[in-house]
Amino acid sequence: MDCASEESEIRRSLDPLPGIRGLGFVLIERTLRIDADAEALPDALAALRSAGFDPQPVAPNAAQSQRLNRNGRDAGQDQAHGGENGSERDVKHIHQDGEAGEHDDGHDQGLNPYGGWAAGIKRLALALLFAIGAETLAFFAPNRLEWTVAGMVIAAIAIWLAGLDTYKKGIAALLRGKLNINALMAIAVTGAFLIGQWPEAAMVMALYAIAELIEAAAVDRAHNSIKGLMALAPDTAQVKQSDGSWRTVAAQDATIDNEVRVKPGERIALDGVVTVGKSAVNQAAVTGESIPVEKSVGDPLFAGTINESGALEFRVTAPASNSTIARIILAVEQAQGTRAPTQRFVDRFAAIYTPAVFALALAVALLTPWLLDWTMQQAIYKALVLLVIACPCALVLATPVTVVSGLATAARQGILIKGGSYLEEARKLRALALDKTGTITEGQPKLVSWQVLSAVTRKESIEAIAASLASRSDHPVSNAIALGLNPASLEVEQFQALPGRGVQGTVAHEIYTLGNHRLMEERKLCNAQVEAALTEHERAGRTVTLLADSTKVLAVFAVADTIKVSSKAAIAELKDLGIRSVMLTGDNSATASSIAAQAGIDEARGNLLPEHKLEAIKQLQARHGHTGMTGDGINDAPALAQANIGFAMGAAGTDVAVDAADIVIMNDDLRRIATTVRLSRKTYGILWQNIALALGIKVVFLVLAVFGNASMWMAVFADMGASLLVVANGLRLLRAAK
Repeated sequence: MDCASEESEIRRSLDPLPGIRGLGFVLIERTLRIDADAEALPDALAALRSAGFDPQPVAPNAAQSQRLNRNGRDAGQDQAHGGENGSERDVKHIHQDGEAGEHDDGHDQGLNPYGGWAAGIKRLALALLFAIGAETLAFFAPNRLEWTVAGMVIAAIAIWLAGLDTYKKGIAALLRGKLNINALMAIAVTGAFLIGQWPEAAMVMALYAIAELIEAAAVDRAHNSIKGLMALAPDTAQVKQSDGSWRTVAAQDATIDNEVRVKPGERIALDGVVTVGKSAVNQAAVTGESIPVEKSVGDPLFAGTINESGALEFRVTAPASNSTIARIILAVEQAQGTRAPTQRFVDRFAAIYTPAVFALALAVALLTPWLLDWTMQQAIYKALVLLVIACPCALVLATPVTVVSGLATAARQGILIKGGSYLEEARKLRALALDKTGTITEGQPKLVSWQVLSAVTRKESIEAIAASLASRSDHPVSNAIALGLNPASLEVEQFQALPGRGVQGTVAHEIYTLGNHRLMEERKLCNAQVEAALTEHERAGRTVTLLADSTKVLAVFAVADTIKVSSKAAIAELKDLGIRSVMLTGDNSATASSIAAQAGIDEARGNLLPEHKLEAIKQLQARHGHTGMTGDGINDAPALAQANIGFAMGAAGTDVAVDAADIVIMNDDLRRIATTVRLSRKTYGILWQNIALALGIKVVFLVLAVFGNASMWMAVFADMGASLLVVANGLRLLRAAK
């Protein structure tokens, strides 16, 4: 696909056909994926050929195959056709070569009749030389028939070298009654040639083709900005063999549960979990974190990250085709295949704008000789200038380059946005609902305080008894107590769990209980001192566990899920952006209020089940308008789906939450939500700057063409300049990622 406008042209060609359920454009690879009934495919290919394209079959790559196996259809498909996700479908990947070698990005040069960029540049350089020769001949040669014919032949060669593909597609469009960029240029150049302006016709076509080449290079920069991630994961990995030896194999051949070794300074080839060693790992490519993260046994590793210090061995948890970085690339590809609201508006506007300008040009050619006393040649020339100016290239390029740059910028910062529409819509957020555990808090209970209530028993003895009992339990609160106390190895006899209450065991012939408030009340061991300690901790949102012997409570242990270091700053940033924060949690109201106060959250709601969270989102939408939801658990999935934009905490989030969300925060840092909103606002601003630039320049030159002295040279430079301006402006977003 030579430029973004041809995506719309292809859509218009295929939309009317029956049996086509969806179209998936992957602009990075210049491929189109057709989701259709088997009998519809020949008609689709015929329609593409009629539109001037040369469709070639492309074998699905590993990521595409994995996507098909996982869900049967491309998440980035256009849903305009509405089909259901049935099991029977014929899915084809088509390379839209269009015989436009000068714009091929090297993915499939074997299919390219011109041989790629190098041949395209040589051909256009030759066309420019012939165009200069035609101009020189017209200026210096005598005004004789033989010189004129020679000049016309040279000009025709220049036009053929530079514009063969433009003519093919333009004629195909005109035969179908369509007015696209290629049709306008074909008419303008042919008309100029026929009225004797053949030097200008040759130069205009050569300059137009060169401008298209420069545009394609700039657009590819945006499209390929995410492709650098593909090169991050090594092609090979050192895999442990059954005899204990290590062997270097292709990363794609490694399977789940293989043991892999990575040396200091090497990139990690696959996702996995550390089994041996400790090291600092640079995860910037995946999560956007600038500071290396310490990894030890049991910690996750991501493909494409860098092992900086110590040697590590890890167990593979996902094949190369389904690694975290592969899924990031896939999601961005899919996101680029969806059209943002502004892009849909521009497509609709361009569909009206181009025929309107063509009608204006026709009116200038036919009416001005009578109305303004122009000669017919003057009128036709001005009409042809109008056609060149009318090319909607800059207008059509205004949105996709900017959106793709925004998506790539977000991905480089550890923010995975699943579509251009979500990138645009994030700027509208007025309220954000947040889950507590794992989102605002660490999600790992910790012992934050403990105190001895008995003056008789020594503190060291109480600590040893509590640690010994807690270490025998697998309850998260008991685990937190065991980890928070000094390790103890006292023998516990007759250990038993008391469901919903705690644990009990015999230590040194004495029965001890480690349990909750309810258990102590049942055993009538509570007193004023105990109740006062409980009240203090519960007000702070802590979970309290008590250690008691048969006659009294010996100690109080307070466990809490501490808030993340970044949460308070994240909420402050959201407030600065005018976004109200609301915490939705299943924990009790006291804990919810305490955590909300620590983080600076505007409102807290506790004791919520998944259906209550869903209802809360609906209420916030009714009250505030656009509402986001942030969570990481299965119970957050309904609310994530209901929200205008769902943010999932990706690194620790469940697959259900990540799938239900529209945006995934890879490093679980809530500050990335404010970053997303700011990026959305900046992207939206640049989108409308580009639209204003494109239309403003067109309007100025349209007025000059009709009432001034605008030439075809000026027209092509105006078109080229506007296109390059909007592309450069859109690419500004990529600098933010660096």
